[in-house]
Amino acid sequence: MEMAEPRPGIRDEVLRPLEEAGLKGFHWRTWLTAGMGFFTDAYDLFIIGVVTTLLVPLWHLTTLELMLLNSSALAASVLGALIFGRLMDRWGRKAVYGIEALLLTVGALLSAFSVNFWMLFALRFLVGMGVGGDYPMSGVIMSEYSNRKRRGFLVNAVFAMQGFGLLIGPLVAYLLLQTGVPTQSAWRIMLGLGAVPAAVVIYLRRRIAETPHFAAGVQGDVKAAAETVSRLTGTAVAVEGKAPALPQDAGLLWRRYLGTLLGTALCWMLLDMAFYGNSVSSGLILKALEPHGTLAGNTLTSLLIFLVAAAPGYWVSALTIDRLGRRRIQVLGFSVMALAYAALWLIPGIAERPEEFLLVYAVSYFFIEFGPNSTTFVYPSEVFPVTVRGIGFGVSASAGKAGAAVATFLFPLLLLHLKLSGTMGLLAGISALGALLTLGLLPEPKGQTLREASGEDRLETEAPMQAISG
Repeated sequence: MEMAEPRPGIRDEVLRPLEEAGLKGFHWRTWLTAGMGFFTDAYDLFIIGVVTTLLVPLWHLTTLELMLLNSSALAASVLGALIFGRLMDRWGRKAVYGIEALLLTVGALLSAFSVNFWMLFALRFLVGMGVGGDYPMSGVIMSEYSNRKRRGFLVNAVFAMQGFGLLIGPLVAYLLLQTGVPTQSAWRIMLGLGAVPAAVVIYLRRRIAETPHFAAGVQGDVKAAAETVSRLTGTAVAVEGKAPALPQDAGLLWRRYLGTLLGTALCWMLLDMAFYGNSVSSGLILKALEPHGTLAGNTLTSLLIFLVAAAPGYWVSALTIDRLGRRRIQVLGFSVMALAYAALWLIPGIAERPEEFLLVYAVSYFFIEFGPNSTTFVYPSEVFPVTVRGIGFGVSASAGKAGAAVATFLFPLLLLHLKLSGTMGLLAGISALGALLTLGLLPEPKGQTLREASGEDRLETEAPMQAISG
């Protein structure tokens, strides 16, 4: 019997109802399933700054041990992003999703029972593996379930859940410190609470269906993809024939997408160097501003900055990204960050005027969240083809977390040797470079289907016309 010829365009036919669907219940369920992980990621990553402040006198931590604890989870997230990014391309989104949440849960819970520095360091490393894995998993899955017109909003909204983690972390710390909970118990409660939201979504993540993009694009199972699209959108999708093969080797990422990969990875790295150095070490910054301030007072100040500046930035970005575009928002964010940090560096005596310093500092926080902290997450979920989307996202996220780990590790030394103003000057240069790289290396994918934004449709016409066996 004659084999059916693979038919170009069949994937577009199958996926078109998904791309053109309005916002439906499955979009919001996917958002909640993915977003709760980012709430946990933010809480776990940023609560350590308060915890280590409490542990310094309790465990007599050295400067090196403080630096290692602050950066251990971020260093591990580099590895987690690469591993999970590769696994999701090889085994599928459904097969892997939820394992990273399990790592987060176990690591956060056990870290609350740490008895010494090395035990806490190892468990924070486990937490970081889960955090790193969550980035490519949740970003790609949300992108592949999104529609064309609101994809930026939906992926951005997943990441915006980080804002709530930024708020809850300082709030929990402040309440524990103010209500007189003993220090020996307070830091354990802070760490242990990170297990709760991660545990909630493990079941939801393990039950999520394989994305139609992966089923059709990697597995070649257009029938299964059509059935999923029909069930989700309520639109009957009739398919006949097979899909032509897409290149599935990881080398594709380096041969055809190197410039784009450099753009997504380097911009994320520069952003995280500025953002995480600032955020995880915010207690040190506030201590430099107010040497005689209390830990509870500094924690409350951090909470207010997050509430007034950071949290709104995430959602303003989510609500405008599909209209303004990813590229414009990222350039604007990096540029205002550079100006704000330059002001904190160059204005004489501003470090001695806490109110003025914190006002400019808050402006930088808004534009971090509105700009590159959101868009660097959205970009890699869109601009790589489905066969290497996970590893493309993983490489980008790991570059970001490598920058974050370096920044949090070095930030205490930078504050010591460059002082507050000099450190802000360094961040200004990093931010300006991020704006230039965005302009030079990154495209604008707004309004395009996921296959168009990634160039996957062009790859398909170039690929050998051979049938993919089911």
